[in-house]
Amino acid sequence: MAANEALLQRLRTAVADVPKVTETRMFRGITFMVDGKVCVSVSGDELMCRIDPEIYDVAIKKKGVDGDE
Repeated sequence: MAANEALLQRLRTAVADVPKVTETRMFRGITFMVDGKVCVSVSGDELMCRIDPEIYDVAIKKKGVDGDE
């Protein structure tokens, strides 16, 4: 499934000023890496995000978040 171009553009804008961001094909979509580590990935209309374990319990309760691991 192709990555949603509008979602990709929003993400590109959001990370434009973050140093050491690279964009690569991975996880059936486009993955943004920061300093060589996966940060967020777009596949179709979905995002997969790396979440700090210290805020995971709060983040997983937000609207629209699916906590499947």
